[in-house]
Amino acid sequence: MPHLVWQKSTFSGGGEGNCVELAAATTASDRIHLRESDHPTTIATPTPHALAGLLGALKSGRIARP
Repeated sequence: MPHLVWQKSTFSGGGEGNCVELAAATTASDRIHLRESDHPTTIATPTPHALAGLLGALKSGRIARP
């Protein structure tokens, strides 16, 4: 896997743990990398279209937030 530069979500608290982190692809790939800070080796790589669909469903309430 290429070297990734991770950014913490602005909605994540200032403390440790329970933070969503995002890294943009550093290659020609159109993938976005997501991980949970408590499990940094588990990385999801959705396409921008799939991620936009997930975020839209969360914002509209079609998917309940925990």
